Amino acid sequence: MKNMHEKIRVRFAPSPTGPLHIGGVRTALFNYLFAKKHNGDFLLRIEDTDQARYVSGAQEYIMNSLKWCGIEVDEGINEGGNFGPYKQSERKEIYKKYIQILLDNKSAYYAFDTPEELDAMRKKLEKSGSSVRHYNFQTRKEMKNSFTLSEDEVKQKIKNGHPYVVRFNIPENEEITVKDIIRGEIKVNSSQLDDKVLFKSDGLPTYHLANIVDDYLMQISHVIRGEEWLPSLPLHVLLYRSFGWENKMPEFAHLPLLLKPSGKGKLSKRDGDQLGFPVFPLEWKDSETNETFTGYRESGYLPEAFINMLALLGWTPEGDREILSLEDMIAEFDLNKVHKSGARFSPEKAKWFNQQYIINTPDEKLTDLLLPEIEKRFPDVDVLYVEKVIGLVKERMQLLTDFYQQASFFFETPKEYNQKVVKKRWKEDTPKLMSEIYDILKNIPEIKFTTEYTEQAVKTFIEKNELSFGKILNPLRLVLTGTGGGPHLFDIISAVGKEETLFRIEKGIREIKK
Repeated sequence: MKNMHEKIRVRFAPSPTGPLHIGGVRTALFNYLFAKKHNGDFLLRIEDTDQARYVSGAQEYIMNSLKWCGIEVDEGINEGGNFGPYKQSERKEIYKKYIQILLDNKSAYYAFDTPEELDAMRKKLEKSGSSVRHYNFQTRKEMKNSFTLSEDEVKQKIKNGHPYVVRFNIPENEEITVKDIIRGEIKVNSSQLDDKVLFKSDGLPTYHLANIVDDYLMQISHVIRGEEWLPSLPLHVLLYRSFGWENKMPEFAHLPLLLKPSGKGKLSKRDGDQLGFPVFPLEWKDSETNETFTGYRESGYLPEAFINMLALLGWTPEGDREILSLEDMIAEFDLNKVHKSGARFSPEKAKWFNQQYIINTPDEKLTDLLLPEIEKRFPDVDVLYVEKVIGLVKERMQLLTDFYQQASFFFETPKEYNQKVVKKRWKEDTPKLMSEIYDILKNIPEIKFTTEYTEQAVKTFIEKNELSFGKILNPLRLVLTGTGGGPHLFDIISAVGKEETLFRIEKGIREIKK
């Protein structure tokens, strides 16, 4: 189908029923990349017609999440635009007009069945062994609706305030064919579909009606959404036809599911807590249950790493490159290269992406990000010193939250010593050797107390006394850091300075016992 739209316009249309799952963020990202690749518009529409499921704070959470990710909205509640309102609960009068069009052209009908009557119908069908389980051209003949009631009866029921819904009149035995950009041609027989509810007597439409009307009125050229909406596609195509909008129908692309790390089943909101990784971009506090769900931001991920990781879940750029800036992604994005099969989420790969971004982020920028937390622990810390320490430890960090674990000894004298390292590295003659190192370092003038000079002095001592490097450097690292790891030993010595280095050696000799 040739797209009849003059401009590429796409939308991300979440429901504010809770926090935005990373699958939803990926949908927003793919829409955004596609729009920007084609100099188009990216709209944010809030689909809040299901008031029973509305969750306070969810709308703001969605907006804050997109902002943190760097996904800029062209048109929306905050941004404005020529096609508003961008919130479905503010568009009620619009939907009333369009449901009337469908009622007038017999594409929709009133139904007055109670929940009990609907339940009885399903049970009867089940008992009879019928393959049909829903409201359609066969079962509607036995129910209370515009097909079985006279026009006067219908009017009287509405006048009397009898609860009703408006259902779509699905045609009998019609072949519906539609092309999906990712999945190719999709064929469905209308007999497999049920007469979906489009409108309720409370004056609110269901998702299906509101979605189609809004996409048409907002001139959406491409609908890029999750695979879970595929079963709704034939209904949406029929709705476009019923309105006479077929020549303005958007093109469709249904994205693959995000799968659990095992590859078995869709990645759910609960998987993160059970398996120990975030599934939401930002932290979410559930006001009803008082549960707190961790977010990628709070877990120490850089937004650039997060969206880079997400983009490659279901899409492969040219040359199988993995590290891509947002500009790179926009330049290369192609819906034809999005996979059909589900994309397995890997928490370890997510950390790998973040590590690459931390390593390649300037020390100054990382300092800006980390300083507020560091200052909570060490209020009088020097900013340039923090920047220097970040430069020494960032290659060892997978997450921003790893900083203190990797760098605490730069800011405070070790209070205790790793007993495994003590057992392995602290020998009988170690205190004597550490005293000799103390004397060597003490005799180096403050001005020469650099990485290069201290390293040369200690190595000269080791070689002169025909000792192994490990015999000196391992216990020296232990007294300085309290553990057996960390960056280059003489970088640590240079960073903490002469006075603190001597103090720590002295303390270690005094306190470490085998």
